[in-house]
Amino acid sequence: MQRGSTGDYVVISTVGDEPVRAFAPRPLPPDPPLVIDDVMRDVLDRALLALGRLDGVTALLPDTRLFLYMYVRKEAVLSSQIEGTQSSLSDLLLYEIKESPGVPLNDVVEVSNYVAALEHGLSRCKEGFPLSNRLIREIHEVLLQEGRGSEKSPGEFRRSQNWIGGTRPGNAVFVPPPPDRVADLMSVLELFLHNKPEKSPLLIKVALAHAQFETIHPFLDGNGRVGRLLVPLLLCLEGVLTEPFFYLSLYFKTYRTRYYDLLNAVRTEGEWEAWVQFFLEGVREMAESAVTTARRLADMVARDRTHIQQFGRLAGSSLQVHQSLQTRPLTTLASLVTETHLTMPTVTKAVQALEDEGIVHEITGRRRGRIYSYREYMDIMSEGTALQ
Repeated sequence: MQRGSTGDYVVISTVGDEPVRAFAPRPLPPDPPLVIDDVMRDVLDRALLALGRLDGVTALLPDTRLFLYMYVRKEAVLSSQIEGTQSSLSDLLLYEIKESPGVPLNDVVEVSNYVAALEHGLSRCKEGFPLSNRLIREIHEVLLQEGRGSEKSPGEFRRSQNWIGGTRPGNAVFVPPPPDRVADLMSVLELFLHNKPEKSPLLIKVALAHAQFETIHPFLDGNGRVGRLLVPLLLCLEGVLTEPFFYLSLYFKTYRTRYYDLLNAVRTEGEWEAWVQFFLEGVREMAESAVTTARRLADMVARDRTHIQQFGRLAGSSLQVHQSLQTRPLTTLASLVTETHLTMPTVTKAVQALEDEGIVHEITGRRRGRIYSYREYMDIMSEGTALQ
């Protein structure tokens, strides 16, 4: 449906008194209403079915915490890569065991902050705290707590003009609403998240809210990452997912040009249907991918455990080390001692047994400060995170 522009342009003056048109979106839901035809309904049903299957599969995992630990970190890497960081999953895990990663420290700190921000949001939601502007600001504050962006008002809606693309608002690809409009626009978006003025089907509500948040761009930095964080938080809050094993960053990274083109088409032409269908297709694709990954990891872990049980007197300690490797598949002997509460000689023998059987690989070639990788686990979890 051709609605025309979904917002109003406000002429503002920037540095040098250059007049610029900033875009202030109208409240959700779309007006005229979103057209949910048979095609849209089919895409919606398939997305919901895929999420249901994902929740069912993850419920059967032997220990969801182990898989969740790595899923959160993979999402942190992917979402940060969209913003231009050069950190890999291995870099993040090395940083967490206090090893020097192979990229600038700011990049890894940025990804680590994302992990903390996501975990903060999930923790608050599990405490019963509603998804509100207060929580969104809290998440943003954690995201920018240190490193790059820490000087850009963490936890506060912006009080100055920002823009996307270009060197200044005057040559930008998109100029979000003026700062004096941000608080009101976010208040209206918060009402929409809580089904006011009307209730929308959940996945459609999430799709609309994500686009609206990115259009408002309420912070000076970190908008894309916070906007992507809102998706799993909403799905967990609404009970569609028990745990956040689902993220869209890989989908947005893969189809980055189309993602931005569709957001722009929403603003300029009111193409909400095309955007929502794209979003729903991403939900289905990423949920199905997560199901496949969960099954592959579960099968691999079960196979390796069965093999380790044949280690004789080293089986018990090797199984404990193997359990720890499922959380931290890139680790050191000292870290394993801390995690397993075994002695250094016992851990050393267990790791040697795992290395002899090709389950674990030493990756530094050093005599001291060695780092061990649960390589097959790392390979599966790292899929899609290669720097482009």
